[in-house]
Amino acid sequence: MSKYFDLSRRSFLKSSAAVGALVVGTYFTGAAPRAMAGVLAKPSATSKEANLFVALRPDGVVEITCHRSEMGQQIRTAIAQIVADEMEASWDKVVVIQGKGDPKYGDQNTDGSRSIRYNMQRLREMGASVRHLMRQAAATRWGVSIDSCSAVQHIVTHTSGKTLTYADLVNDALNITPPETDKVALKKRSEWRYINTAMEHIDLKDIVTGKATFAADVLEPKALIAMIVRSPVVGGKVKSFDAKAAKSIEGVVDVVEIPAPKGAPMFQPKGGIAIIANNTWAAMKGRKALTVTWDDGKNADYNSEAFKKSLLAKVATSQKSIRSIGDAETVLAKASDKLVADYYAPHLAQAPMEPPCATAMYYKDRVDVWAATQNPQADMATVAAMVGMPQEQINVHVTMLGGGFGRKSKPDFSAEAAYLSMKTGKAIRVQWTREDDIQHGFYHAVSAQHIEASLDKNGAIDAYLHRTAFSPITSTFQEGATVAGSFELRLGFTDNPINTPNMKLENGEAPAKARIGWMRSVSNIFHAFAIQSFIAEAAHKAGRDQKDYLLDTIGPDRILDVTEENADYDNYGGDKTVYPLDTSRLRHVIEKVAEMSKWGRKLPKGRGMGIAAHRSFLTYVATVVEVEVSEEGDLKIIKSWASIDAGTVVNTDTVKNQVQGGSIYGITAAISEGITFDNGRVQQSNFHDYRVPRMNDSPLEIEVEIVPSEAPPAGVGEPATPVYAPALCNAIFAACGKRIRQLPIGNQLKA
Repeated sequence: MSKYFDLSRRSFLKSSAAVGALVVGTYFTGAAPRAMAGVLAKPSATSKEANLFVALRPDGVVEITCHRSEMGQQIRTAIAQIVADEMEASWDKVVVIQGKGDPKYGDQNTDGSRSIRYNMQRLREMGASVRHLMRQAAATRWGVSIDSCSAVQHIVTHTSGKTLTYADLVNDALNITPPETDKVALKKRSEWRYINTAMEHIDLKDIVTGKATFAADVLEPKALIAMIVRSPVVGGKVKSFDAKAAKSIEGVVDVVEIPAPKGAPMFQPKGGIAIIANNTWAAMKGRKALTVTWDDGKNADYNSEAFKKSLLAKVATSQKSIRSIGDAETVLAKASDKLVADYYAPHLAQAPMEPPCATAMYYKDRVDVWAATQNPQADMATVAAMVGMPQEQINVHVTMLGGGFGRKSKPDFSAEAAYLSMKTGKAIRVQWTREDDIQHGFYHAVSAQHIEASLDKNGAIDAYLHRTAFSPITSTFQEGATVAGSFELRLGFTDNPINTPNMKLENGEAPAKARIGWMRSVSNIFHAFAIQSFIAEAAHKAGRDQKDYLLDTIGPDRILDVTEENADYDNYGGDKTVYPLDTSRLRHVIEKVAEMSKWGRKLPKGRGMGIAAHRSFLTYVATVVEVEVSEEGDLKIIKSWASIDAGTVVNTDTVKNQVQGGSIYGITAAISEGITFDNGRVQQSNFHDYRVPRMNDSPLEIEVEIVPSEAPPAGVGEPATPVYAPALCNAIFAACGKRIRQLPIGNQLKA
């Protein structure tokens, strides 16, 4: 036996005195891998499908398929709530099955805060269809009308009092042709049992006790571990390497080169040299011993400070018009009272607590992949291209995700594992380290923004000019792209709600010298930071209260259609008649959070409160932050409050949790040093120099209130993030008079 060994999370928990029960790993062997164990239950051999999302066991247990990825947002619970409610299923008879990658489910990309919005209606219909089948089966057996039969909690009851359980009716129900969708009777809101309530996270106990299956828990006794030396510069490739020292490390069995991609990065691996070993420690030591000479390519000149200056220079001059009303430029040129400000935000990394990880086994006729992926169909496509096999022959099994935030919808790590398995003929687990994740990711774009406004005699904004420039996500898919797509500009820029007769919004081109990807709330982060900070600055200049001025700047209740102002706006893919940009809802969350925080109360010296509001992913959020800034410039966040209007919500506890988590993520955007580059190389490597909030950086309490609503469901996972940084910075100004226009906050309070 090798002297090296892996001490996994599962092994640690198994041996820990804190966990008394045996914790069993997830294994697969040979050509017939076993399904995920623990929390990721497998379908019963005796269950039969009632429809795409529901299968029934002979004993009446209901298997509900979750086709989205669970990464802490509790989507497995929410999907089960929706289906079980319409089914009238007893909660203790529900089992959630994790769906693998399959186009039959439609979209499986778990990002963009779309899981409930895209699926609630059809999930309700799937559940209601099974309830109908049960009622029809009972009615047929009794020889009565279906209208005389009702289903409640796994039992069908006739008006005479006769009852049959779902278990009694399974076989009969499955032999009945399901009704057409438009003939399925959905429950009234007043009849909902699970939807719009607080229900416990179904996976919580298994996560806490170590039974949940994450990517690193997928074990194969003969699997090899791969750790990869990747190009430090995007577009770089291996010039030469010396593997002699690496191969001398006990446990190292092979060294394999992964080709660098050609053209746009897409989701392909960056390329590099893989050290393949019997265990993680040997792979790490082998990687450290490897000598590689790189051809850095065209991005070796990337320097963050120089790029920052170029972006700020870009937005200082006229750019391409995105939205226009009135004649902002003429009014501003003649204005006697004008406010001008530039804002900057750095690259950010998603930095999920679980770094990327995937295991793959290549066969002649298929590839099996187990991955912590947000988008298994993207894994299918990327792996298929990497190994030269049809997409339908790629089986992607989704594990639990220890966070994602957009990083794990980009499956380069799955493609690495599949390629190495193809080259070695062995099962391969590619394990990224924290350093890999920080230095080789798909980064949130760096941005610069320039805003000008003229104020009338009452201090109101009568002309507004806003320019934004940032490296576009489109560069990931199109080599050399420098222009932001409309889908990026719609994220807090094109849909600016300021009520002014003169507005001009412009976008400047910016190259991408790194892999650019989406991160929780995407470009809403820097757009909301600039707009909400600027409005607070205008309020101060006008001698007005922040909250009152924000409400006045948004203006009266109205439905805003920016397409009438020469703007290309797709409204997050939502029908604008169903999801209008409704300023009354934005105003309401502002008024609500002001009430929650007792806005306007007298505060001690050194304390201040800031407010910000924003619509993103069709949801309206307002946040108030209270801070304390010492004379030495030390910052302490005392408390924050948030009001959210996300339309119809499924699990009220989940919504509150997501707002709290999104707020903490917003602190990262404000305090993190960001990702910086020099000579094309990322300068950060771990949490010691890429800061994420510690407990002492965070408020002791984040109070959340959900606005009751019967509007269609909107996003929840991301909308709380964009408002936090501006609310925090506005609070800092109120506390000590220092205005933060460039992130991170860093040492600006001590200057």
